[in-house]
Amino acid sequence: MTDVQSLIGQWPPALDEAQVEALSTLATSWALSHGLLYLPVLSPQPPVPAAAIHAPISLFPSPFPRKLFLQAQRIQRTYNNLYSRIAMDTQFLDSVMGSEEGVGKVDEFTGQLWRGWKALRDDNAQPLQLGLFRSDYLLHSSEGKGLSLKQVEFNTISSSFGCLSQRAAAMHRYLQHSSQYFGVSEHLKPDNFPSNETTAGLAEGLAAAHKAYGKPKSFILFVVQGGERNVFDQRWLEYELLERHDIHVVRQSLDELAASASVDDKKVLHIALTSSSSIEISTVYFRAGYTPTDYPTAAHYQTRFLVERSAAIKCPSIPLQLAGGKKVQEVLTQPGVLDRFLDDTTRASASEMRASWMGMWGLDVAPDGLTADTAPGEPHGVRRARELAARLVLKPQREGGGNNVYKEAIPAFLDTLPPTERAAWIAMELIEPPAGAGNYLVRSGGGAAVRTEVVSELGIFGWSLFGGGKVEEEREVGWLLRTKGKDSNEGGVAAGFSVLDSVLLVGEAA
Repeated sequence: MTDVQSLIGQWPPALDEAQVEALSTLATSWALSHGLLYLPVLSPQPPVPAAAIHAPISLFPSPFPRKLFLQAQRIQRTYNNLYSRIAMDTQFLDSVMGSEEGVGKVDEFTGQLWRGWKALRDDNAQPLQLGLFRSDYLLHSSEGKGLSLKQVEFNTISSSFGCLSQRAAAMHRYLQHSSQYFGVSEHLKPDNFPSNETTAGLAEGLAAAHKAYGKPKSFILFVVQGGERNVFDQRWLEYELLERHDIHVVRQSLDELAASASVDDKKVLHIALTSSSSIEISTVYFRAGYTPTDYPTAAHYQTRFLVERSAAIKCPSIPLQLAGGKKVQEVLTQPGVLDRFLDDTTRASASEMRASWMGMWGLDVAPDGLTADTAPGEPHGVRRARELAARLVLKPQREGGGNNVYKEAIPAFLDTLPPTERAAWIAMELIEPPAGAGNYLVRSGGGAAVRTEVVSELGIFGWSLFGGGKVEEEREVGWLLRTKGKDSNEGGVAAGFSVLDSVLLVGEAA
């Protein structure tokens, strides 16, 4: 076991009851004072917020190997280019995600989006697309090989918590500065707390799209969910755009857009603010629209398609949203597929990217791993998932947490999964995080922090502005660390499984 792995397995340093209470008070007070916030659980949420609570947080930053953190940052720009090119490859997306030959033929949500895009693609008024991305990783511990970086998924829509993650990192720096964490660890020193400027970085991407649109007085539209509790993560982006870039934001749900949105004969997207005034939209940033529950009626899909056919730059467009599907992630691991999207600037880092992938396959896959299994009985992919269930997770084409099937639950789930829906699921080998890692977790109203064994997931943010067959501009712009109790399979903060954490760099850079 390496020194770094040993440190992770012995984290966090021991605190007495008085120290835990003191740090809990400092952390929650800082969070409430600096916008590290959620709206409380209320149904319905009032139109004018009257109260807020601090987001769930950890007291300590979590140790993460310095060389693997730098690796994740380094390959983000390759991922930016990769997914930009996938979104521009109509033939590839049709074959993987389409409703004639891909996932969309068995997954109604994917099929609805694909069919809407297909109907609009020949009348494309805006070649440029914007992606605000987040690539998520866990540390993987394999016997005799130490720790490695393994990708969980790549997010192309509503890649959230960039702004609150920046504030979580700032909170931990404050705790170090104010208390020196009582001298309990030599690792808790400023040089090991990496900078996190994700808010400015993500806003830079939105501002680049707005500038490319070419009309400074136009607005950016945030498409949001009704009753959104994670509103402050979005508001910080809004404030950054206004204060640093002089760009105004308007927030609307799909319900509101059904009444307010229109597209004129020049494909300009307008939002009516009153019966006599409207604004022009340069860029549409979707913080909703990634789950079927966002589209309860056919009219909601039609509103999405209205926006899609406009000249506004979409973040993401429908093809970029489809590119983020789990099936695309799986197909990229098949022989020769990744090479389709590489060039001289990205080929050098492709080996590092491949090394971060776990084994995965489609449930309908044949023994050759390339074509659908039409042999009698269960497909090879299903049989293999039954045999290896104890070390697998099954994933559908869904975002937002709470959708996966794990380990011992897999055989019974496969018994009930209709054969027609198998193509919508992938099997992925489970990442094995290092054992023994812990932290003190604080939730609003729960009193002082509670120590528990945990697993931490790193997210690296990036953005890309692309279209017309080329990437115009792209950046790696920040990071997120989410930490959950070890016994929780899911990882979403908004879904209630995780807390916001930050990185403590340990070990050497190489």
